[in-house]
Amino acid sequence: MQPTLKRLITAIECISEWSGRAVAWLVLAMVLVIIYDVTMRYAFQTGSVALQELEWHLFALLFLLGAAYTLKHDGHVRVDIFYNSRWMTDRRRAMIDLFGGLFLLVPFCLMIIIASLPFVANSFGMGEGSPDPGGLPHRFLLKAAIPVGFSLLLLQGVASMLRALCLLLEKRQ
Repeated sequence: MQPTLKRLITAIECISEWSGRAVAWLVLAMVLVIIYDVTMRYAFQTGSVALQELEWHLFALLFLLGAAYTLKHDGHVRVDIFYNSRWMTDRRRAMIDLFGGLFLLVPFCLMIIIASLPFVANSFGMGEGSPDPGGLPHRFLLKAAIPVGFSLLLLQGVASMLRALCLLLEKRQ
């Protein structure tokens, strides 16, 4: 059972790693867009609604699509005063990871994915774009990142829970 679980964990974590590394390039794109926008505004007194919206969209994509990578690398906020205390063994940490994922992360991700699908479908159906003159078209593409990002986070959560389960099963023997 465990070699199959370990292969599944590795496959899921490869997806998280790949998506995180791909999304990291959005940081560079966002910085370049911001530099250009600020330069145009302050040096040439000309602004662009589309550029400002692009900055917001890139920022949103970074968080939505980078969450799974952050979870994989243990970068999410947690009460480390308890999690990393001396009395917290690897087995206890694994139990916290397993139950936290099962009762908090998975239900929350599923709720967001299910709730966002009609939101995205409605936006796509009406061909939603920016309400501002000169804004970006196709806002439904940004909204589609919500279920995609939370699906990636859900997958990584499953991998983390399976990793914790493997640790618990190994420590039991």
